Amino acid sequence: MTGSGSGYNVRTEISGGLYLNAVIQGADVTLQLPPTVQPGLSGLPLPSSAFTGRDTERDALFTALRPGTGSTVAGRVIAGLPGVGKTELALQVAHLALNEPGFLPGGVLFIDLFGYDDQRRVDPHRALASLLRSLAVPDEYIPDNTEDRARLYRSILAAYAADQRRVLLVLDNAMNSAQVRPLLPGDPCVPVLVTSRHTLSDLGIRLLELPVLEQQAAVDFIERSLHEVVGPEDTRVRDEPEAANDVAVLCGRLPLALSIVSALLADIPARPLRSLATALSDVHHRLKRLSREDLAVRTAFALSYQHLQSAQARLFRLMPLNPGPDLSTEAVAQLADMGPDDAEGLLLSLSRGHFIEPGSTYGRWRMHDLMRLFADELCRTHDEPREREAAVDRLFQHYVARTLCADTIFEAASRPGPHFPDRETALEWLDTERHNLLAAALAAPELGRPDVLLHLHCSLIEFQSFRRHLDDCAVLASAALAVTRSEAHPMLREFEADVLTNLGTAHRELRRFDDAVASYKEAGSLHAMNADTQSVAITLNNLGLTYQQMNRLEEAASALQEALALFPPETDRRIRGMAYNNLGKALHGLRKLPEAAEALAEDIAICHEIGDLRGEGIALNNLGMVLRDMGRFQASADAHRRALAAARKSGDVYSEALAQANLGLALALAHDAAGPQEAIDLLTVAVNTLDSLGDEHMATQARNHLALILIEAGRASDAIEPLTAAIDVSHRTGDLRSRAMTLTNLGTALELSGMYDAAVQAQSEAVTAFRQLGDRHHEAKSLMNLGLAIRRTGDLEAAEDAFGKSARIFQEDGEDELFAQVSRLRDETRRMRRQPPKR
Repeated sequence: MTGSGSGYNVRTEISGGLYLNAVIQGADVTLQLPPTVQPGLSGLPLPSSAFTGRDTERDALFTALRPGTGSTVAGRVIAGLPGVGKTELALQVAHLALNEPGFLPGGVLFIDLFGYDDQRRVDPHRALASLLRSLAVPDEYIPDNTEDRARLYRSILAAYAADQRRVLLVLDNAMNSAQVRPLLPGDPCVPVLVTSRHTLSDLGIRLLELPVLEQQAAVDFIERSLHEVVGPEDTRVRDEPEAANDVAVLCGRLPLALSIVSALLADIPARPLRSLATALSDVHHRLKRLSREDLAVRTAFALSYQHLQSAQARLFRLMPLNPGPDLSTEAVAQLADMGPDDAEGLLLSLSRGHFIEPGSTYGRWRMHDLMRLFADELCRTHDEPREREAAVDRLFQHYVARTLCADTIFEAASRPGPHFPDRETALEWLDTERHNLLAAALAAPELGRPDVLLHLHCSLIEFQSFRRHLDDCAVLASAALAVTRSEAHPMLREFEADVLTNLGTAHRELRRFDDAVASYKEAGSLHAMNADTQSVAITLNNLGLTYQQMNRLEEAASALQEALALFPPETDRRIRGMAYNNLGKALHGLRKLPEAAEALAEDIAICHEIGDLRGEGIALNNLGMVLRDMGRFQASADAHRRALAAARKSGDVYSEALAQANLGLALALAHDAAGPQEAIDLLTVAVNTLDSLGDEHMATQARNHLALILIEAGRASDAIEPLTAAIDVSHRTGDLRSRAMTLTNLGTALELSGMYDAAVQAQSEAVTAFRQLGDRHHEAKSLMNLGLAIRRTGDLEAAEDAFGKSARIFQEDGEDELFAQVSRLRDETRRMRRQPPKR
């Protein structure tokens, strides 16, 4: 290397015809560079044969390395939490590219920057020297100045690219953009892969955020790793699929953790997977057990944690104190006792470092399971118990206050509260925080805050009923009942009766009627002991509704009439209206239709006067069903239309689906001018909604309505499929009433479709089921349908017998119109028997 004074040009020549422009100021340099960078000399490690579950990402990265893909620099920054497999993915892509003929004729440059290891971190100055040596630049030609090294490095890479000898750069394990930026090529044709635990979004290279593996891929990873080390004769994953799934879940589907457990299993080929799953299920020792020699999840996480600033580290440690799955920025601010803006700034920095992840919507944050355990360990070690307790108290107070405010939207004529400007905002908050509120309530007693459980339980009941989260309601009620009965909390004993009532309601909604009755009766006894007449009446109201749904209709009507008589004059009118609504349903079941309509009209009037739109819609829907059974089909349709409008306006999706189902049937029976298609469309939507809400009982009723309309429209064969599905559900749930109703409708559909023997079988089962239920009205109707099906088979004597049994029940119960109808069928069949057979 020779100097020639100031103002001179500098050039570097590479044998083989490559020419470099000025790169080193003050020198003419001639370099003998190799035609390609050998992988071994560049330090490129071998890829793992256990690689799995990343085919989509690998193929996308391979495509991104092609020149002319539109990026400023061809390639990607692969970011993700420690141990997620960033380096392995980069190696897989690099070797794939190397093995593709003509794709990387210049080879691959790989360097581990050790960005998170204070002892081994490679700064840009040292990294450039290493890369230049891999490019066969002799030490004496490597400049002392970092900027000069970078210019020489970029010029050589550009020369390779210009000579159709593209080199791929793999810059692994970078801590920040400052460590990477001097190592980037100057030529956009030179592709680069950067891996980092941080989201390096300011390099001008597109990001790839690498998630953990999918569940099946995580299980496959364990199996492939065992086959690689032990051999294909290791069949533990195949022999213990459930345990393998559990191990993958307990590892958080994190490749580093999966590698460790695979190695532990390989160490002892006789160890069952269930043994390892059991060991890992202990959350207090899981991180300790996820280690083997120089591999440890905790160590990988600690390398990142040590670079956090004090405020970031404190927030990271506090976040696992939330019992739920994620946190809003607002909740984090309460937890850490800081303003939302300060909290957001810290959260964003933690997210960039992949200590936390953005949630499903903006402003929400979650932690990987193992990272959460790591943070919790640190919190117990570094933070005083009183600080942890204060943080939990602030979070719980936030949840209780917001939930109480949101609960007011279910009150009649509710007004906007201080936290929620309208009903939609409050519902959105409850929907979003649902799992956090449930987790917080259940965790609260163990954390010394049983009052939080009771507050959240009571404030969430209306929401849980509205959204049909009935299992949540039952779980909280059961937990709350245990707290009120605990000797550790004698001051909460006074709430036992109220919680019992709530538990009964949850069980009733879940159709666990015997449990509901037991809870209501116990609650009523406690209220009576306290001479609380209004609460006794409320409990009787609930008990009456339960009896009505159990088809114990006389008991239902009696309980509800007693409740109405017991209500003191000052009783909330809405509570009284609900009793009228329930009484109307019981009277409907007793076939006392005018009285039922009168009771429902009372509730409708009360709801209208106090502005309870949702309650009014529910009562209108029930009234529509009574009017339908009175034969007033057009009036029934009008009532269901009003119910549908009320449900939509109040945002009650469940009541909307019920109104749609009933409106569809009413329109069909009224022979609406629009024809059956509108009714079919309404029922189809209703079935889908009820399925999505998980209400199998009402979905079964809607399927029956749909089938009846299809039969009425002359499409009996199309009705068989929804009815068969409904029978399967009712059989699985043990709902004998729904099964009986569905069987008689199925029998009719089968008969009209020409499947007479199957129709007779279905109708016979329906008759038996209704007889077991003690439902004489529907038993008689099923007997009439059975007679029609039997008559189709030609057995006129048996048909006449079925019609006769039906007629006797209708006559004894005073159902004159139906008695006349079935009598005509019996007489007609008798005449058919007397006619001589046709020749």
